Amino acid sequence: MSIQYTTLPAILLLKDGTVFYGKAAGKIGTTTGEICFNTGMTGYQEVFTDPSYFGQIMVTTNAHIGNYGIKHDESESDTIKIAGLVCKNFSIPYSRKEGDQSVQNYFQDEHIVGICDIDTRQLVRHIRDKGAMNAIISSEILDIEELKAMLELVPSMDGLELSSKVSTQQPYYYGNPDASVKLAVLDLGIKKNILRNFDNREVYAKIFPAKTTFAEMEEWQPNGYFISNGPGDPSAMPYAVDTVKQILEKDKPLFGICLGHQLLALANGVGTVKMFNGHRGMNHPVKNIIKDHCEVTSQNHGFGVIAQDIENSDKVEITHINLNDKSIEGIRVKGKKAFSVQYHPESSPGPHDSRYLFDDFVAVMRG
Repeated sequence: MSIQYTTLPAILLLKDGTVFYGKAAGKIGTTTGEICFNTGMTGYQEVFTDPSYFGQIMVTTNAHIGNYGIKHDESESDTIKIAGLVCKNFSIPYSRKEGDQSVQNYFQDEHIVGICDIDTRQLVRHIRDKGAMNAIISSEILDIEELKAMLELVPSMDGLELSSKVSTQQPYYYGNPDASVKLAVLDLGIKKNILRNFDNREVYAKIFPAKTTFAEMEEWQPNGYFISNGPGDPSAMPYAVDTVKQILEKDKPLFGICLGHQLLALANGVGTVKMFNGHRGMNHPVKNIIKDHCEVTSQNHGFGVIAQDIENSDKVEITHINLNDKSIEGIRVKGKKAFSVQYHPESSPGPHDSRYLFDDFVAVMRG
């Protein structure tokens, strides 16, 4: 297995001027993005390939990344989507016999730049206190002033539309064509395991590009609509908000996850806001206030819906809340067959605490 680059120096520079010195990981080069951290102890490959992380530099709080290698059929999309990686130990030798390759070779193949051998505990405390911000990693440029000049050119995630960059460019199908239920999926950066969950429930899905109109999707005559997760600022996506509004006007069954949740809120006059740090991890407790039970959830979002707007709304009601900070984790539209959650029920931290949401939605589509 390749151990190239593990002794070369690298620099992480944050927008506030904080500098960390470490060693190169992955491809030798330079990368920029919004820095954030994930508290999950496993699942690094799923994080790397989750399209919702597009444009972000990921800090992993677990000390070892790469120790069980890479297995390609466990990816959530076709390529790595993070902009870069920051970790403590970048473990090139791996223990899993079923693994296809090392994380180092994986990153080199995908042209992903990273930095390792830094104090990630100190870094995470800094981000937690100062908030998410832009950052730059480089293993080819070690001049701080040059890196600062490059970092100034990086746009803020606030107001950035990214879903159209990770969405499919052409419609495609997933599942059994003979299934009794047809689902139109608006792909804003969908994870593969979401589609697997629908397929497991005898749902045949047609996945459409992000900017597909409602009229184009309706031509397929689906039984319902799914609005996927994805990256970027939901308020910068009026095209998707309009599509959701039209689905609601026709009173079609609708289910949204993560970004889809935020778009459903915007379509009903509920605003969204960029969070100080966001939620990224696999152990977030959420309470279903309708069914009066709790779920351990996987989360990945830097934007949230505004609770006060929902409390003042006559269209939307709260279904789920986060027990850590009381943020809104689920809503449903009054008088409509439409609901959404901020977390990821297709993930397995509970392990299957939230899978009922797929069952509920399929039951609505079946009528």
